[in-house]
Order: sequence, then structure tokens, then C-alpha cells
Amino acid sequence: MSTATAGWLQAGLLVVALAVAYRPLGDYLAYIFTTNKHWRVEWGIYRLIGVNPDADQKWSTYLRGVLAFSAVSVLFLYGFQRLQEYLPLSLGFPAVPADQAFNTAASFATNTNWQSYSGETTMGHLVQMAGLAVQNFGSAAVGIVVVIALIRGFIRSRTEQVGNFWVDLTRACLRLLLPISVIFALVLIAGGVVDNVAAAHPVTTLAGGHQVIPGGPVASQEAIKELGTNGGGFYNANSAHPFENPNPVTNLIEIFLLLVIAVSLTRAFGKMVGDKRQGYAVLAVMAVIWVASVAGISYFESGQHSAAAAAAGGAMEGKEVRFGIPASTLFTASTTLTSTGAVNNAHDSLSPLGGGITILNMMLGEIAPGGTGSGLYGILILAIVTVFVAGLMVGRTPEYLNKKIRPREMKLASLYILTTPALVLIGTGVAIALKGEQAAILNPGPHGLSEILYAFTSTANNNGSAFAGLSVNTVWYNGALGVVMLLGRFLPIVWVLALAGSLAAQRMVPASAGTLPTHRPLFISMLLGVVILVVALTYFPAQALGPLAEGLH
Repeated sequence: MSTATAGWLQAGLLVVALAVAYRPLGDYLAYIFTTNKHWRVEWGIYRLIGVNPDADQKWSTYLRGVLAFSAVSVLFLYGFQRLQEYLPLSLGFPAVPADQAFNTAASFATNTNWQSYSGETTMGHLVQMAGLAVQNFGSAAVGIVVVIALIRGFIRSRTEQVGNFWVDLTRACLRLLLPISVIFALVLIAGGVVDNVAAAHPVTTLAGGHQVIPGGPVASQEAIKELGTNGGGFYNANSAHPFENPNPVTNLIEIFLLLVIAVSLTRAFGKMVGDKRQGYAVLAVMAVIWVASVAGISYFESGQHSAAAAAAGGAMEGKEVRFGIPASTLFTASTTLTSTGAVNNAHDSLSPLGGGITILNMMLGEIAPGGTGSGLYGILILAIVTVFVAGLMVGRTPEYLNKKIRPREMKLASLYILTTPALVLIGTGVAIALKGEQAAILNPGPHGLSEILYAFTSTANNNGSAFAGLSVNTVWYNGALGVVMLLGRFLPIVWVLALAGSLAAQRMVPASAGTLPTHRPLFISMLLGVVILVVALTYFPAQALGPLAEGLH
């Protein structure tokens, strides 16, 4: 079987699996956030935290819940790391340094999972389980409930109430993330992923050498790592490590997990707004971008542009032989188009233009299909911009899902779109200008710029993957990237929830002959155009100085 055939076969199997899960999981997601019934265990949680589950909240109150929960999460995880040496199952590891603890706490609480440390030599088992893995659930749930609040903004009329954050958060964790994670943790264990609380133990190799093999509760963390589009690896090698991702079957399962909720949310969106075609239209845009990304990275990694790579059967540097080019590029495209950040190969070893596509994937806002919740609310913001542009073209007040897009909505959408590029480009510029941080760049020139650009793009978009070759475990980088992660997560959420409240306060506007249908190929094409013109081209000068300059050299 040729490499190309194997690649398309794997992609086809993945698409079939997602198609099978799309309807039942999408319908279940819609049910979770529309039913009035509470589970008994949920009632116990509500009583414990003093919440009335039947009381709706204004968008500002909902936002305060998001920020309060996330702030406590950051403080808890920071303290957990700083006290690690006194905790059980610390494996003898000392406390995590203050700057690195802040960076890691900000990272996992924002669904970024950027790691400036090596997991198996820095974090004890309890910190991994009760600290990092718990944040994998909480941060993923926050992304989901924010987009649910935005959807309620479209379907509610003359109210600023967009739901109850604590109810939504509890349901997202207990009814969705936890049961699926348990099932797939068992699947991964069956596939060869390790799961224990053993300390590292020395072994003698066949050649007579000695090696220390670290164990750990890997499978239980791996499932939610991918399902919640988190991405933080138990080991430094992440999903390239054979204990995290042993074979092509587990590799395909992990790709499925990191895509399935984001894909299925489009079905939930269509069902909640009462028009499933709206969900299909959004999914079509996501699918076009995903296919283009997979094809583009596969082409540039195929080795046809390099005699050495062609002789090796592809650009195999930094890739696992057990995965090869197809499974590596499929994982790479999927993880950078979501906010996952998990890697099964070294992105720094990708060809210049292949690596450039991974950066572009994140620059698009990770909307194809994006992170759990964040991908859908990102593309819905772009859909609002699309109908606004269409309204200007025909001289009518733009409408989307029976709501008028007025100046207030466009201001909030514009703030959302401008926030992340500002963080990426300003952060990259400052990092390059600081002479004291030049030593962190191990590959000067265009590739060095690409590495810095990748770091700030990844953290501002809450992705978490990285190019190697940049020493980010410094006080400045830990602090700067930590702040960028926090701003890149919560400023957009502020704009999204304010938009949800603004839409909910409006009355429904019946569609008329002049209303642009937002479920047809014309709108899908226009939305793709807005993604390219409004988002992608914002970064073109930076891309031209980095990946494009290196690739065309």
C-alpha cells in the first residue's frame, strides 16, 4: 500500500467515525443544556456551593462565574505545584519554580496546556492527577458553556439572561466529559497506554545499558487531554511517546477524541436554534479548512521537494516510524486546528511551508473545528461579520438567525477578532526586540522568527503546541507567555458573553425576502472568504518574514 493511499484511508476512517458520532453526540449535547431535570449528584453540588440551579443569570453574572472559577483554578494549581515536595506521590520532585508554576497554572486553566517543563521529571503523580488532569476537565467545560450561552443569545428574546454558569459547568463535566473520558481511558489501556502510580524504575537494555522507565497514570489523563482539546502531555514527548500513544490505532483514537466534541457541537447548535441546516453550513466551512490543511501539510511533508526526503520516503525527521507521514500530518493538522496542542511528532522538524500551515491553522482562530466550544463561538463571530458585509453589499440591516446585527454587535465582534492578533504580533515584536532574550533563540534567522511567532500564536490562541529550538523556560518567557494565555482566553470570552447578552435582549426578527439565507453554498463561500481576508491576511507580513521566507529560500 502506498503512503498516499494509507493516508487517505486513515483520514477516511476518521471521517466515518466522526460521522457516526455526529448525530447522537450532537443531540445529546443539545439535551444536556436544554433539559430542566437535575441529577441527584448535581443537586448535592449545587447545595454545596450555594447555587439555585433554576435561577438564570444575566451575561455579566455569567461572566463573573467564568472568571471566578478560572481565577480559583489558577491559584489552586499554582499552590499545588509550589507545595509539591510535601504532597504524596511527589516522587521526590521539588517544588516547581514560581515563574514556571505561574506559567503552568495559567496554561492549564486556560485550556492551553503549554508546557515549559518536562512532565516526567518535574511533576509528581498527585500534581498530574489532582492538579493538571482536573484542570483539563474544568477548562474544557468552560469553553463549552460559553458557546452554549452564545447560542441562547440567538434563541432568547427580550432578556439578558443566558443561563446559569454553575449548572452548565456541572453538567458539562458530569454528563459529558467524565463518562466519555472513563470509557476511552479503558480503550487506551487496552491499546497499550500505561496507567499506574509506580515510580520510575531502572531496567537493563538488550545492549547491556541502563535506562530509567517512568510510569504514571497516563491513560486516564490522555483521554481527557484529547477529548477536552487540552493537549498537555504526561511525558515531555507528548503523544509521540509510546507510553502515551503506542500504535497507529491509538493514534487514530486520539485524533478522533480531539475532534469529536467540537464537530458535534455544530449539530447541537443547529438543533438548539431550530434549524439543523445552520449547523451543517458551519460544519461545511470547518470541513473545507480541515481538508485543505491536511492536504497541504501532507504535500509539503511528502518529500517531493527534497532529494534527501524523497529517498527517505518523506520528511521523516522528527516523526515516529510507527506513524509515518500520513498519521503524523493528520494529527498535526487536527491538533493545530483545534486548541489541543498535543503532538505526535516534532513540529520544529516540519518543512518550512508545512510548519507555516500549522501556524496559519492557529492564526485562523482554530475554528476547524476548533477547541471544545471556543471553535464554534469563534466561527459564529465570523458568521456575524459575514452577514454584516453582505448587508452592506445589498443596503439592508444585516440579520443572523433572526437577530439584527447592529453597531454594538459589530463592535464586540471586531474586538474579538482584533484581540488575538494584537497579542500575537505585539508579543512577538517585544520578544525579538529584547536583547536579553536573544540567547533563547537557538536558530537565528527566519526559522528563529518562526519559532517565536509560533510560541505567541500558540499561547494567544490557547493551543499549547510548540516549535522546539526556543528556550522558553526563562523568567521572562514564562511570565510573558502566561499573561498572553490569560488575556487570549478571557478577553475573547468577555466579548462573546457580552454579545450573547446583547443578542438575547433583542426581539426576534422574522426572515423576509431580503434576508440572506445562511445555510446555502453562497453563505458558506462568503464565510470562507471572510476567514481568509479578515483573519488570515492579518498575519501575512509576519508569515512572510518567517515560514514563507524560509520555505522560499
